[in-house]
Amino acid sequence: MQLFRSILIAGALAITTPALHALDAEAAKPVQKTAMKTPLAPQFSAKSMQGTLLSTQTLAGKAYIVNFFGSWCPYCRKEIPDMVALQEKYEKKGFTFIGMAYKDNEQSMPDFIREHGINYPVIMADEAILYSFGRQIPEGVRSVPTLFAISRDGRLVSVIIGAQTKEEFESIILETLKKPVR
Repeated sequence: MQLFRSILIAGALAITTPALHALDAEAAKPVQKTAMKTPLAPQFSAKSMQGTLLSTQTLAGKAYIVNFFGSWCPYCRKEIPDMVALQEKYEKKGFTFIGMAYKDNEQSMPDFIREHGINYPVIMADEAILYSFGRQIPEGVRSVPTLFAISRDGRLVSVIIGAQTKEEFESIILETLKKPVR
């Protein structure tokens, strides 16, 4: 039986070794880089809880992060003070956060905004918004926090699912504020 196992292992190595060398040869070939444009930002139009009409068009030329959150989500609540501080720091440089309240209570949202000192627009995410942004993620927007970073030229820079630290947010903001390469 031991001899049979040894023969099987030796046979397997003999078969796979040329394949492994072929993979190494492929990996050694230079990769041709092609310039790829990042996709355009998901389209939306909605009135914020603060009364401002926001849309992809009204945000043209501005960098922004759309952050899907829930007032009921402890991770989302933990991010808010950092977002408030960064909004204050980068607003004059052409950046804004946009909070998208996901599966939340519209009647209690004004109190939530006031209690947390939120200084950026907050929108109640409806089906059209969830569809537009959800198309960028295989399963759609299903958990919070989820953020979509949009550059000044209206391109989607990144989609990140999960809570961010202040430093991570700042790094994303700086990426959105970079001048577009033409």
